Amino acid sequence: MKAWRHFITITRHKILVMKGCFAVGLYKQGLLHDLSKYMPSEFCIGARYYQGNRSPNTAEREAIGYSSAWLHHKGRNKHHFEYWIDYCGRGVNENMIPTKMPDKYIVEMFIDRLAASKVYNGRKYKDSDAYHYYLGGNISKFLHPYTKALLEKLLYINAKRGEQYAYRYIRRVVLKNERTKRGHKK
Repeated sequence: MKAWRHFITITRHKILVMKGCFAVGLYKQGLLHDLSKYMPSEFCIGARYYQGNRSPNTAEREAIGYSSAWLHHKGRNKHHFEYWIDYCGRGVNENMIPTKMPDKYIVEMFIDRLAASKVYNGRKYKDSDAYHYYLGGNISKFLHPYTKALLEKLLYINAKRGEQYAYRYIRRVVLKNERTKRGHKK
C-alpha cells in the first residue's frame, strides 16, 4: 500500500512540475523532471519511508544517518543546487563551492519547490508556502550568489503576486535570453 501511495505522490508532483514547466516554455524539462524517482534505487527507498506529509528522504536520513535515494537523485537532476557544487583548489586546499546554475534549471528548481509545497500542504497550500519554507531552511549559504538571488526573487514574486504572475515574469524576463540564445525571437 505504501508503494502505491508513494507512486501517486511522486506522480502528482511530477505532473505539477510538468504543467509549470510547460507554462514557462520548458517542455523537455517538464517531461524529464524527476524520472529517476521511478528507478528502483529511489522508488523502493521512497516507498519504504513514505509518510505522505514530507519527503521520504528525510525519514531515511533520520533512520540511517543519510539518504541513499537522495544521493542518487541529486546527481542526476540538474534542478537541484547540490548538482552544481564542485571543488575549487588543489590537494589539501580543496574547498567545495557552489557554481552558478543556468537560468532554466533555477526556474525548474523554483517550480519544483512550488509543486512540493502543493503536494505536501494539500488544500492548505498558499502561494507563500514555498517562500516561507525556503526562508526557514539554511540552503542559501550553499547557493551561488546569482542562483540565490534569482531563486529568492522568483519565490518572493510568487508569494506576493501569485503563480501566474511569476510564470509571466519567467517567460518575459528570465527565459527571454534563453530563447534568444537558441535562435528564437520573442
